[in-house]
Amino acid sequence: MSRHVAIVTDSTAYLPPRTMERHGITTVPLTVVLGDRAFEEGTEISARSLAQALQKRRPVTTSRPSPQLFAEVYGKIAESGVTGIVSLHLSSELSGTYDAAVRAAREAPVPVRVVDTGMVAMALGFCALSAAETAEAGGTVDEAVAAAEKRAAGTSAFFYVDTLDYLRRGGRIGTAQALLGSALSVKPLLQLDGGRVELFEKVRTASRAIARLEEIVAERAGDGRVDIAVHHLAAPERAAALADRLRARVPGLGDLHVSELGAVIGAHTGPGLLGAVVSPR
Repeated sequence: MSRHVAIVTDSTAYLPPRTMERHGITTVPLTVVLGDRAFEEGTEISARSLAQALQKRRPVTTSRPSPQLFAEVYGKIAESGVTGIVSLHLSSELSGTYDAAVRAAREAPVPVRVVDTGMVAMALGFCALSAAETAEAGGTVDEAVAAAEKRAAGTSAFFYVDTLDYLRRGGRIGTAQALLGSALSVKPLLQLDGGRVELFEKVRTASRAIARLEEIVAERAGDGRVDIAVHHLAAPERAAALADRLRARVPGLGDLHVSELGAVIGAHTGPGLLGAVVSPR
């Protein structure tokens, strides 16, 4: 059966390439700027290169895809014969990507529904997967959007960072919160709330913060069927250890993804990040 609805997301979903290929999901890249050079996320710059640049305190910024790039993507997809496109993107509180997609959708040759998921990383990726699975089953644009929105509504994302300084520099968290998190060597646990990065808890040490992150994820997962993603930036041992502990603690665990964050989100969190996404099925 040929699919009539196509799914588009952006590079901050951090879906495994094989998963995107298997489900026919198209990704539009955001851009990372190191000094005076711009690189497309996912193809032209690695997370490791980004982490090294941050550690050397090189200037790093990010930018959204242009409406023209979205227009090109929508046009090419329309040529394949689909009758509609669902375009799912990271929170508009964090990026102008959603707005760029909306502008391009107005001129697209087929109807395009652009969705601000309020999510990022695999919290966004799980939404795209739900939409793609619905489309594969013959679902309409409305049904694919509903599946993504339902997944987003139940999904939680928490993460630990060694410092709030990177988030403060990029304007993703307020100066007052950043100062609060730095006071008395407090280690911050953050969450996505209303599409924004918010301080969730303050913990005294890194080890306690990571242990608390594990507890939060296990509590949110409960006994139901859930998928989990563990993200890191330049902290593979932390990620592997957390994933192993979650396998033992979450009885209804479905898929467990462990991956390094891409350069765009990593630019705003800094090396040492450890995050977890809990997404009920």
